[in-house]
Amino acid sequence: MSLKKQLQISSLECIRPTAGVEICPLDRVVQSGNTIVDPPLLSHETTLVTIAPGTVEDLFVHHYQTDQLLVVQGSVVLVALLDRQYQYILLRGEQPTLVKIPPGVPHGAINLSQKPCVAINSILRHGPACDRDYRPVKKPFPYELSLVRELLTGLSIK
Repeated sequence: MSLKKQLQISSLECIRPTAGVEICPLDRVVQSGNTIVDPPLLSHETTLVTIAPGTVEDLFVHHYQTDQLLVVQGSVVLVALLDRQYQYILLRGEQPTLVKIPPGVPHGAINLSQKPCVAINSILRHGPACDRDYRPVKKPFPYELSLVRELLTGLSIK
C-alpha cells in the first residue's frame, strides 16, 4: 500500500507509507504456557522513556533518526504533524503496537492519566545526532485536548 504522509491503523499488517508514520501490530509468539515473546526491534540505540502523568509535550522533529516507539506500560497519545494537521494515535501497553516516526515528522506525546507511561524507543540513526533534534519546536496551533480525551474515554485513565 502506498500512502504519502498519511496515517492509517490496521490490525492485519504494517502500514508502510512512503513518507509519514508507520503503525505496526506486533507479531507475538506464544511459547510454553503463558510466556509471550515479542520479536526484537532492530536499532542502533534503545532507550526506555517514562512519560509523567499530566504531560503535554511540545513537538520535536528529528532530522537524522527514525523513532520506533512501543508502549509497555500505561497509555499515551502520540501526536504527529502531517500535512499541517495533527494525527492522534493512542498507544497502550495492553495492546502492543509499534509506531515508526521517520526523520522530518514533528511529533510529541500526551499523557493525561495519573500514572506514568513507559515506552521503549528503538532508534534508527541516519546520520549523526544533532542538538536541534532534541529541542522543542513551536506548535503551529494548539493540540485538540478534547480529541485526546475522547480517545482515552474507553480507558481507565485515573
